[in-house]
Amino acid sequence: MGFAVARAAVEAGAEVTLVAGPVNLPTPAGVRRVDVETAAEMFAATIERIADADIYIGAAAISDYRPEPAAQKIKKRAERLTLDMVKSPDLLATVAARPAAPFTVGFAAETERLEEFARQKLEGKRLDMIVANQVGAKLGFDEDDNSVLILWRDGQEAFSRMPKVDLARRIIATVAARFSAASARRVTPLRRPG
Repeated sequence: MGFAVARAAVEAGAEVTLVAGPVNLPTPAGVRRVDVETAAEMFAATIERIADADIYIGAAAISDYRPEPAAQKIKKRAERLTLDMVKSPDLLATVAARPAAPFTVGFAAETERLEEFARQKLEGKRLDMIVANQVGAKLGFDEDDNSVLILWRDGQEAFSRMPKVDLARRIIATVAARFSAASARRVTPLRRPG
């Protein structure tokens, strides 16, 4: 979905930098691509470039936790092994919390209570918008089609199942409209002296 959104943004006239994890997808025409392998690398590459962005769309499913490295080789001794995990930094919340944050759009893949959990993420991370989709059997990941519910503080829009490339164009159109509305609210009219 991230690659489809990047393509749709370029088609709409945006300059796009795509920070991509290890995938076998071709780079959409007109997109600058930065390849990373780990959540830590994605965090660093994004933060390094975010000051130049007007809009940030966090479509990646970045791992919430990562394994804590062992000091030595883990020997095979038992039938079961428990790994200690540490929380990864929250890239989306970090971007949204910046003093001069770009218009920040998150994605939420949920297996249940789609709107409730997406709204919690929208408000908890102080996002401008969130694109939520139900995942599970034949939904979301590794599928050519998808459907989404887009939420913002005082509204929402739903798009039924369609090819991801078409859905990405609708997402970008909604992001552009909400970004324009938010930008208009931030502009303070000048007063003539007098």
